[in-house]
Amino acid sequence: MPSFKSRKIAVTLDMAGCPNRCRHCWLGNPPNRRIPEATLRWVAAQFRDWIRPGENEPFAQPLIVMTWYREPDYAPNYRQLWELEQELSDEGTAVRFDLLSIWRLARDQGYARWARDVGSDVCQISFFGLQENTDYFTRRRGSFHDSLRATERLLEAGIRPRWQLFLTERVMPELEEFVALIHALALDQRVRELGHEFEVFVHPIAPDGEAFHIEHLRPTAGVLSVIPGYLAEKTKQCHGASTLEECLGKAEKEWLTELSGENEPFATHPDTLAFMVTPELDVFSNLGEPMPWWKLGNLRVDGVEAIMRCFENDEAPGLYGNFHLPVAQLAQTYGRKDSQYLYTREDLILRWLRLWGEEYWLSSDSQRLKPSG
Repeated sequence: MPSFKSRKIAVTLDMAGCPNRCRHCWLGNPPNRRIPEATLRWVAAQFRDWIRPGENEPFAQPLIVMTWYREPDYAPNYRQLWELEQELSDEGTAVRFDLLSIWRLARDQGYARWARDVGSDVCQISFFGLQENTDYFTRRRGSFHDSLRATERLLEAGIRPRWQLFLTERVMPELEEFVALIHALALDQRVRELGHEFEVFVHPIAPDGEAFHIEHLRPTAGVLSVIPGYLAEKTKQCHGASTLEECLGKAEKEWLTELSGENEPFATHPDTLAFMVTPELDVFSNLGEPMPWWKLGNLRVDGVEAIMRCFENDEAPGLYGNFHLPVAQLAQTYGRKDSQYLYTREDLILRWLRLWGEEYWLSSDSQRLKPSG
């Protein structure tokens, strides 16, 4: 990969897990575990003290420490964990993001007010349609009603809700009803009273993590013409786009001509590099899904030096694919010339990288040979 773009590093430990088992989650569905504070302190110290070979001072400047990477504030001691994040992060870098625990919002009457007090002013809520579909895709009965209750609690606390609706073939018959629900709840007016415009947008599910297994539910490009005008306009506003295609993409077969001539690798790289640490202390970066071919190592077994070397030298197969395989090679190998499935450019390449990763990992030589190219 290219040299580190920044010394800004985030370290996230999944200390409590998640109440859902969402069919779209790029982070997968590992079992929940409660991790002690001492473990987080040790993990944070490994990254804080790491000195890059050839340098004299710790590399991470600043270091951000987080107690979750699936559901924020799911642990019962969430207030203490937020204080711990502030203590372990460099001054002024602890972050809240636009995410809160929808599960907790629906159950803890004081949570929304607390979130407002610590700086949350917007919260994103995910829908997959109405009740049956939302509960189905989150794999938790009551999820839809929790989202509606959370919306009310947010508004009461002065936090504006932002809704996102994932597009699948199952949701298409419900789009008009979904718009009617927004109007019935008067969300445009109520959020405007908070001094903002209500944000809602639709988008397909990225084909990584759990979502790779529901690709058969991906909508085709024909949906662009049947999305209700209200949702279409709101989606374009959220993306600052002039057409819906700019937001949602186009058919896979329409991408092939362009991407088959792209001889550079995908080489995606987030603005803030995060290292996700599992309860077992396996380490992944936020460049890819937590699948075996993206694993950087185990913090206790391999140590932080080996993990950072693996990352910087693209020793994990997923990193090799991301930074070295030409997009054209992926397109020619995995592209479907007759596919009408709807993809953004990034999501389509993610699908191809997933296919390449599975093929590499399942090959008989994958355990003893590094990628070559």
